[in-house]
Amino acid sequence: MTSSRIDERFNALRLSGKKGLIPYIAAGDPSPSHTVGLMHALAAAGADVIELGVPFSDPMADGPAIQRATERAIRQGVGLRQCLAMVAAFRQRNQHTPLVLMGYANPIERFGRQAFVDEAKSAGVDGVLVVDYPPEESADFARSLKTAGLDPIFLLSPTTTESRIRDIVKHAKGYVYYVSLKGITGAAHLDVQAVAAKMPLIRQYTDLPIGVGFGIRDALSARAVAEVADAVVIGTRLIQEMEQVGADNAEAAVGRLLADIRSGMDA
Repeated sequence: MTSSRIDERFNALRLSGKKGLIPYIAAGDPSPSHTVGLMHALAAAGADVIELGVPFSDPMADGPAIQRATERAIRQGVGLRQCLAMVAAFRQRNQHTPLVLMGYANPIERFGRQAFVDEAKSAGVDGVLVVDYPPEESADFARSLKTAGLDPIFLLSPTTTESRIRDIVKHAKGYVYYVSLKGITGAAHLDVQAVAAKMPLIRQYTDLPIGVGFGIRDALSARAVAEVADAVVIGTRLIQEMEQVGADNAEAAVGRLLADIRSGMDA
């Protein structure tokens, strides 16, 4: 199986002794015209992988901030096809930063699974995380992604049983996304000790990098998580920052925030 941009990035991080930084933004927020610029700002600030959220009207894992972001995007006409166009536009200037589309099954099912895989590959997507595809029913989709050179990313959580971890990671590639807490994005009760306690169990069944998200808000919490995991995922805090500064200042603000987190992780 050929290595992906995600594989290459994590290999480079391993060789340099660093941990991965994975920011999340919602495509189309604060406006469609800002998304590609925001992606470039995140890459320049030290993002190792960018997760681009596909707006969907009925999310189940997203907290209030990400829900507001996706609602703003939907009101401005952004859906899966527009997300793919944004990826293609980003790739005109950046061929090296891995991109993961993160979203829900409904838009992909409407698009058509194989059509989605083909167009995602053509646009320059590197990985796909679908929150609500049951892993037991994802083998064919994961195989289609891998055949196209795309990485299927799967979620694990504090309530995922050992047998289920074993079954899920069989289909995964790129990295595994561990949800650090029971709840939704943006919750503030991050327990790094609990995260650390779960890592050995996951590592029994996979040598893929483990990224941890939900509840990471600043350089301090990112550094604490980076000490026990392979990568840190941060989304809600970036969206809140954009809400505070406004659309015209969003690129500079998220760039500063992510650079600060990057510095804290590398210190």
